[in-house]
Parts: sequence; structure tokens; C-alpha cells
Amino acid sequence: MHTIRTTARTTATTTTTTTAADSGAGRAEQFATELLACADRMTPAEFDAQFTAVMPRLRRRLLAMTGNPHDADDLLQETYLRLSRRARASSLSRQRHPYAYTCAAARNLLRDSWQHPSRRERCTDRLPEESWDGGLASREAEVATVALLSVLSPKEAAAVILVDIEGLTHDLAAERLGAHRGTVQRNRMRGLAKIRAALGSYETASRAVPRAKAAGGAARTPTRPAAA
Repeated sequence: MHTIRTTARTTATTTTTTTAADSGAGRAEQFATELLACADRMTPAEFDAQFTAVMPRLRRRLLAMTGNPHDADDLLQETYLRLSRRARASSLSRQRHPYAYTCAAARNLLRDSWQHPSRRERCTDRLPEESWDGGLASREAEVATVALLSVLSPKEAAAVILVDIEGLTHDLAAERLGAHRGTVQRNRMRGLAKIRAALGSYETASRAVPRAKAAGGAARTPTRPAAA
């Protein structure tokens, strides 16, 4: 009985020793693997140097793929940012062929961008919105309107504003101004006549300026002396 117990303790001790040895060997092997993996990772400085070396050739390739220099530059920047993040996270392995690797990464990014729903063509019957000039045209119209109204009398300007700008009828405009309908109508007609006259004189002056410049240029043109 004593012999059996001694044998069991010896076996248990041997098993424990073997397990510990195996565990230690496993940890050592895992550490060695991680060390080799870290040694095989590319540093950010190495990545920047390799990317700078292949960048001119890569840009020419991306220009041929996209057909647009702006899209090629955007794709080149996106490729750098994507791979640079991996290099700074120590998850980018050293490459034997840096150009082929970066070109494949750029191709994948281009494919993903074209597969995005926002880049797909869709048929629609809606016209595109007109471009906005920042309110410049509206401001110019306001300035021109104020300039035209400044040549009218206060009563004429009030009648034109209420009827032609605000869209009121003669009756409503007369009610708001506290005047007769005929008075408002006559003031409006006189105001419109003055506005047409002002616009006519402006158009006449506008046409006269190019003629004056042309005449001045012709007058300054030297003439050749007649041959003797």
C-alpha cells in the first residue's frame, strides 16, 4: 500500500513538472513568435520612405485608372492615410514589393468607392438645383430698384411699391394709403413712365460707351505717311 502511494505521488510530481515545462515552453515559443512578428512590422518612418519612393509611379497608375487628375490625387491621399494608420498601429508587415502592395490597396479603395450607393447612377425626372451666387443677384436687384424709386415722388413711389412690387390691387392700395383709387392709379402711371424713361436713358448711355471707346481707339490709330 505504501509503495502504491509513493508511486502515485511520484507520477503526480512528474506530471506537474512536465506540464509546467510544457507551459513554459509554450510561452517562450509564443513570445518568440510575437517578437519575430514585431520585428517584421514596418515602422511609420519606413512606410513613409517606401510610399514616397513609389508615389510618382503610383499616381500615374491611378490617373490611368480614374481618368481624372483630381480623383487620382484623392485616391492617392486616401491610400496613404489607410496604410499609414496601419503602420502607426504596428499592424503593417514589411513588403517585398511595395508598389504592387500599395497599388492593390488603392484598387480596393477605388472599387469600394464605386460600390457605394451614393456613386451609383440613378434615373430621375428632377432637374438639378440652380447654383446659388451668395445672394449677389438679389442684392443687385434691390440696389437697382431703390435707385429707380429714388427718381419718383413719395406718392408715386408708394403707388408703384404697393401695386407692382407687393402685388396689391388699386383698391387695396388706395385703402392703405387713404386716397382715392383714381389718385393711386394716376400716381402709379406717372411713376412707371419716369422709370421707363430712366431705363431708356441708361440703355442709351450703355450703348454709347462702347461706341465712344471704339471711336477713341480709331482716332488714336496712327496713319502711315503717304509715299513720296
